[in-house]
Amino acid sequence: MRIAVAGTCGLALIIAREIHEQTSHQLLILSRSHQPGLISQGYQCQVVDYNDPTSIQHSLMGVDTVVSTVTGNAQLRLIEAAVACRVRRFTPADFEGRPALRIQNDPLDRGKAAALALLQHYRGYIQSTVFICGVLYERFSVDGMISHRIGVNTGFANEGDYILDARNMTAQAPVYDQAGNMANLCLTSAYDVGRFVVRALDMPQWPAELSMCGERMSVTTLINTVKSCRGRDFNTQWHTPDTLRYELTLAQMAGDIPRQRRLFTLIATAEGRYDFATPAYLNAQFPDIRPVSFRDWFTRNWASVP
Repeated sequence: MRIAVAGTCGLALIIAREIHEQTSHQLLILSRSHQPGLISQGYQCQVVDYNDPTSIQHSLMGVDTVVSTVTGNAQLRLIEAAVACRVRRFTPADFEGRPALRIQNDPLDRGKAAALALLQHYRGYIQSTVFICGVLYERFSVDGMISHRIGVNTGFANEGDYILDARNMTAQAPVYDQAGNMANLCLTSAYDVGRFVVRALDMPQWPAELSMCGERMSVTTLINTVKSCRGRDFNTQWHTPDTLRYELTLAQMAGDIPRQRRLFTLIATAEGRYDFATPAYLNAQFPDIRPVSFRDWFTRNWASVP
C-alpha cells in the first residue's frame, strides 16, 4: 500500500518513521521544499506546490492513503487533489480533542472545520477519519513543543504557554468546569500517536473518529505530577471558565494577542474539549501498544533541567 504523509513537521516525521521502520508499506513524504536530509536517510520525498492542483495530483498518483499534517488552504487543495486522484483514504491534520466539542467560529480552528466539511462533502468518494489524541505531552516539553517542530504556527507552542511553566514553577490552572467539577484532559505522547496512527492504516474500516490516549487525568493531577517530578512547589492561579473569560476580556482590552491565544486553550480545557472516554478506541483495538505514562515521559524530558 502506498501511503503519503503530507508535511515535515515533528509529528509528520514520527508517523513517517514508524511507517518506514515498522511496515512494508511504500512511503512518500510530501514537502514544500527539497529534503536532502530525509532522502539521505532512505526516504522517498516529493516536492509539492500546494498552489498548483496539477503538482499535487502528480504527487498523489498511485497513493492509497494520505496522512495530512498541513493546514489551511494547502490542506483543502490536498483533499481536492486526493479526490481527483481517487485516493481511497484521507486523514486531516487534527490530532486534538473531539470535533463535536468545538465551538462555532472557534478561535483555535486553524482551518480544521473547513477540512472536515470538505471531507464530509466528498464522503461518497473518499474515506476519512479524525485521529483524536487530546493534548500532546510535548506541550510540556523543555523548550516547548516548538522544539519538536510541532505546532509551530499555533501561537502556544513555546515552553510554559499551556497550563504550567515547569522551569519557573508557575501555573494558570483551569481546574474546574462550568458546573464546578474537576476539569479532565486526555494526553498522549507524539511517539505513541505515531504508533497508533500507523497501526490504524491497516484497519479494514475507518469510523468517523479514532481516539487514542496515553493517560487521562484531572488538571490538578497534572500539576501535582509535575510538582512531584520537579520536587518544587508551584505558584498556581486556580481558574474556572468564568475567571478565564474575565482574564480574556482584560487581554482583549490590552490588545494582547499571544495572551488571548493562551487563554483560549485554557478555556477549551476547562470546558472539557480535550477530554474523552477511556479506554480510547485504538487502545482497546491494539492492547499490545502500551503508551508511555505522562510521569515517565516528563521525568525523562526534564532530567537535565535543575
